[in-house]
Amino acid sequence: MWWPGTLIGLGAGFVVASIPGALLGGLLGQAMDRRLRVRGWEDMRERLGGRPAMRDDELLFVLLGRLAKSDGRVAEQHIQQARQEMVRLDMAEAARLRAIAAFNRGKAGKDRLTRHLHRIREQPNAAEGTLRACWRMAWADGKAGHHERALLLDWGRKLGMSARQVQAISGEYEPRKMPPSGGAMTYVAAMRLLAVEADTESDQIKQAYRRLVSRHHPDKLAGSGATEAQVREATERTRELHQAYALIRKRRGF
Repeated sequence: MWWPGTLIGLGAGFVVASIPGALLGGLLGQAMDRRLRVRGWEDMRERLGGRPAMRDDELLFVLLGRLAKSDGRVAEQHIQQARQEMVRLDMAEAARLRAIAAFNRGKAGKDRLTRHLHRIREQPNAAEGTLRACWRMAWADGKAGHHERALLLDWGRKLGMSARQVQAISGEYEPRKMPPSGGAMTYVAAMRLLAVEADTESDQIKQAYRRLVSRHHPDKLAGSGATEAQVREATERTRELHQAYALIRKRRGF
């Protein structure tokens, strides 16, 4: 890959000292690209404008900051959610400080994020994990506004996901209206909880159920430093998944 500094070094070196100069200039330019984390001309413009390179572990919090500010005001719930993501990632102090700076950078909204999203597109687990954290931020204040939804659909597309996949992830984190005490879950609510459709095959419903239970089961929090509230939340979510699956199995007869 021919990076900007490398090309500039090659050209300048050739003008000054022909082929030997081009070789030396190219090597020096390549070293500069690596040191400054320059991967394209857009990166070069950012460095010349004084903006630091964005590390992979900072991208998530830049996205979270952009989401929190997208409707005009960062609520306390957004800040708390960012802190929860730091806990979830078990960040050391230095990483937490970088994450805070990245969150504030995201609020400014000056970064062009396409190339950064494309960079993690080839890592499906990282891409999905990033989008899940973003939906948790979008729903942190109890509602996902138009601007937040538009951003997430755009980011999901750049991460290689369909609009349906993006919306399905949203449904896992959307605050649900709890049924009255002692009330039963409806079939529609059960389908929504498992993020499946009325025409979804039985085997696919089973896979969706098992995947969600595996992801949310409280046993996965053992030894992770999770709070009592997080364990209760995971336990309640797992109970709801069991209830939803039992209802769908009964209705569908499998």
